[in-house]
Amino acid sequence: MKTYALPESDYFLSGHASCPGCAVALGVRFVLKGLGPKSVVVVPPSCIAVMAGPMPLSSMRVPVFQTAFETTAAAASGLARAYKALGEDVTVACLAGDGGTYDIGIQALSGAAERNEDILYVCFDNEAYQNTGNQKSSATPWGARTTSTPRGKATRKKDIMEIMAAHRIPYAATACPGYPDDLVGKVEKARAIRGTRFINVLSPCVPGWGIPDDRSLRLARLAVESRAWPLYEVEEGLRYTLTREPAGIPVAEYLRAQQRYAHLTDADVAEIQAEVDRRWQQLIRRTGEQS
Repeated sequence: MKTYALPESDYFLSGHASCPGCAVALGVRFVLKGLGPKSVVVVPPSCIAVMAGPMPLSSMRVPVFQTAFETTAAAASGLARAYKALGEDVTVACLAGDGGTYDIGIQALSGAAERNEDILYVCFDNEAYQNTGNQKSSATPWGARTTSTPRGKATRKKDIMEIMAAHRIPYAATACPGYPDDLVGKVEKARAIRGTRFINVLSPCVPGWGIPDDRSLRLARLAVESRAWPLYEVEEGLRYTLTREPAGIPVAEYLRAQQRYAHLTDADVAEIQAEVDRRWQQLIRRTGEQS
């Protein structure tokens, strides 16, 4: 994938209510750069809803439609159809968290994907219900400590990318704010495609992950370089393409930098490494590249 020059215009304003060092806030800024001014965003309850601000105030320079947890993709589908009926060329994008995507909103998202609604759905995955106090979601990885899994989560993270790929939507991709050219480029690419598009953005959470407020981007890069969060695209549910070749550093470098994994034993870390390696080899087979 080519390197993109970041657009100069900003559509996310200062003065919003995010935590210092919030990767979601930076991710939203980059996504809005890729969307541009001819866009409307649909936001369910989440950290993003808090950042967007209470009506009539807004931290975004594009129209914002705040909806219920369960209805993000459904509301966006209606808006997209309305703009099409009016003959207006507007990108309708969903900006949601993992709780509103992997869990509460998955029924509406699956329905929209099955109908191939003309929406761009962006999930900011901070791997827990962070806006309500760091409870586990189905996006929380195995072993991660949350307020509802104080000994570490006992089940695996849901594979939302494979779920979306199984719908055979035109475009799905992973991204993270640690590589802004990759993220903005994928948003721009998705914006030019018709039908349901999905981008999953890893978004380290400062309080939830137990990291200093100047480390969220470092953690995002460690996730990519350790292959815990590979950057890739899936087109039509079949064509897998890596967009960055990771360094392949030990996953321990990523895990040990977070308090939510401080309780893990060396055996636990080795088990996670084995799972990361297994998933990486599976991805490599699908891309047809050499590991």
